[in-house]
Amino acid sequence: MAAAPGTVHVRDSKNLRGPRLAFAPSAWAGFVSFASASGA
Repeated sequence: MAAAPGTVHVRDSKNLRGPRLAFAPSAWAGFVSFASASGA
């Protein structure tokens, strides 16, 4: 995970050249909140 102005970038740490996903900070915060609440 890497934060950039207005964007959070996520990638597979085992595949450094693989695709990256970009999320708005609010979307990433929602995902983290959901994952924490559901025990994921």
